[in-house]
Amino acid sequence: MFKIKSEDLVKAAGQNPWYWVPTLYFAEGVPYFLVNTISVMMFSKMGVPNGEMSFFTTLLYFPWFLKALWGPLVDVIKTKRWWIVGMQALMAIVMIVLTITLPKPPIESIKSGTTSIGIFSYTLILFIITAFASATHDIAADGYYMLAHDSGSQATFIGIRATFYRIASVFGQGVLVVIAGTIESKTGNIPLAWQITMAIASFVLLAITIYHSAILPRPTSDLPREDRGKMNMLKDMEKAFISLFQKKGILLGIAFLLLYRLPEGFLIKLCQPFLIDPVTRGGLGLSTHMVGIVYGTTGVIALLVGGIVGGLYIHQVGLKKAFWWMATGMTLPCLTFVYLAIFQPTNIIVISIAIAIEQFGYGFGFTAYTLYMMYLSEGEFSTSNLAICTAFQALSMMLPGFVAGYIQEAIGYIYFFWMVIACSIATIVVTYSVRQTLDPNYGKK
Repeated sequence: MFKIKSEDLVKAAGQNPWYWVPTLYFAEGVPYFLVNTISVMMFSKMGVPNGEMSFFTTLLYFPWFLKALWGPLVDVIKTKRWWIVGMQALMAIVMIVLTITLPKPPIESIKSGTTSIGIFSYTLILFIITAFASATHDIAADGYYMLAHDSGSQATFIGIRATFYRIASVFGQGVLVVIAGTIESKTGNIPLAWQITMAIASFVLLAITIYHSAILPRPTSDLPREDRGKMNMLKDMEKAFISLFQKKGILLGIAFLLLYRLPEGFLIKLCQPFLIDPVTRGGLGLSTHMVGIVYGTTGVIALLVGGIVGGLYIHQVGLKKAFWWMATGMTLPCLTFVYLAIFQPTNIIVISIAIAIEQFGYGFGFTAYTLYMMYLSEGEFSTSNLAICTAFQALSMMLPGFVAGYIQEAIGYIYFFWMVIACSIATIVVTYSVRQTLDPNYGKK
């Protein structure tokens, strides 16, 4: 009988994208949602006031805003595979340290919502390291994906990678929050619940790192570029910036990127705090477990369905014709939070439907935003221009995020959500202006 060596099995598996594409994009999603979603929920449950929570968790988004600046380094130094495994290992180690060092605020400050963010200084530092590693991992993973496939395979698996990134979203915003809530309800110990949850996330990242270190293929084209290539890339980046800002109507385009999602930019930072804040403070008083189900699972699924429906609709009628419906989806469903804040319903089905409507609308409306970024990026430097546009995309979430919590603390949830509706005016204005510039057939099948 023939004996097959284990390394031969690993090599054979690595040649099949099914063995590594799903896990690679699951690994891309998990740390992103840990940093940008789980941190919000965790700090809120630990009793950090909304103002401080919103401001400091928004700072964690900076690496995704800045990642285009160090993208060329990933091309020049080592291989994409090295960066992928290295960043995954770094994230796993940092999350293990975060788990061990997670502070335990006094129960009195947790209940009163007066925990100072200062006691989480080391936690924030570890989160920001994870954020930089995650943003770098994104750059390497997307580059590696193109190197490890032929063009036909790339097209075949584009939907698979998106699906598993979305599964990571459900895992991060749903499963992990449900786990934290279950532990919290059984032990009554909020810090312990989040410590165990972070430990589980660390284990998942560590397991993925070990798996990828063995299974990821080593394409011959995955080589670091020479220093001469680095200089060329820097020149290309400079040309890309110039080419983007020389485009006709670019200032209007940037205004659109910054303002189209303004209502959601405010809303997204306060969704989870609103759901868990006690009724006496204007919230709905949901348990952590229920937030994981209502927002992290039902809401995320509605968001994904909205995105799929939005894409299909644009393909049928084109972006220009679809734009008003997309803008309506981005703004009008925010009224569900006004309803929730005024009536503070206790029926979980009613709350779930309201969250699902808002998230479906956001997913539907965001499709237009994504496609317009591609429209704005067309040209010789389309890839670099798109990277610059995604920086403005990140900034559109960061600017309102810095002040959202402080505004809510000053005026309360009801007036805050009415303010979100008022921000829809900005969405309408930029939609009207940009729509006039579009080719009627753009995006149409």
